[in-house]
Amino acid sequence: MTAVVDPQVAADPILPKRKSRAWAKFRKSPSALLGGVLVIFFVVVAVLAPVLPIADPIATDWGAVRKAPSAEHPFGTDEIGRDVLARMIWGAQASLLAGVVSVLIAVALGVPLGVIAGYRKGWTDAAISRVTEALLAAPFLILAIALAAFLGPSLTNAMIAIGVSAMPIFIRLSRGQTMSVMTEDYVESARAIGVGHLALIWRYILPNIFPPILVQATLTIATAIIAEASLSFLGLGQQPPAPSWGSMLNTAKNFLEQAPWMALYPGIAIFLVVLGFNLLGDGLRDALDPRDN
Repeated sequence: MTAVVDPQVAADPILPKRKSRAWAKFRKSPSALLGGVLVIFFVVVAVLAPVLPIADPIATDWGAVRKAPSAEHPFGTDEIGRDVLARMIWGAQASLLAGVVSVLIAVALGVPLGVIAGYRKGWTDAAISRVTEALLAAPFLILAIALAAFLGPSLTNAMIAIGVSAMPIFIRLSRGQTMSVMTEDYVESARAIGVGHLALIWRYILPNIFPPILVQATLTIATAIIAEASLSFLGLGQQPPAPSWGSMLNTAKNFLEQAPWMALYPGIAIFLVVLGFNLLGDGLRDALDPRDN
């Protein structure tokens, strides 16, 4: 009698080689490394904000209103004397938290629906696909603004609105990847040896659709950060006096001539963190491309 080999076991020896090749490709990409450095820098700054020797981000000083950058206030002060550097550092927490949590919400909602649609097909696929297409018909930011306005202004509601707005991207991606994986020989082999539906999804489908989902999640974090800044700029995100890059830009627009630093530094921060996540996502996409591994 011929022994039946578990497809997952048979493939395991290849996985470490693929991981090492992906890491080697990632390290050889200067743009990917730059993106990783930028992301790590902002994450470290946000995490260490409570222990850094900086001023209170909400403390006002009416004797230092709109002061230019100096040794005491390296990034200057705002319209009521608050230290811009301190507010930027604490604002990094809101922006990164919104980006990561929003994407986690989108992944948690979108990936299961996409996998179910791609695995079950038939009317289940048709129903999920039609709802997804309806959501994709609305521009991402417009949908996020509408949902945030409906839920009410707060950082939590903004994250929920951004996550739900980004969900269709992951439904469509995971559906397409699932349908592609379902045609592979190892999935057919697993079915032949009697692997159940849940085990088939958990052991064979999800691990093989994870790389493109990871890449898309990294890129979507950048979009979510911009969306959070936009919502805060409109008063639908982080609420004053809590610092947020978007709300800082909203205030700074009234003092562009008198105090340009109020808008300059938050704008640079948004640009750099979004650039970092985009470069990191592009690097991961190239490194995890199975055609080159």
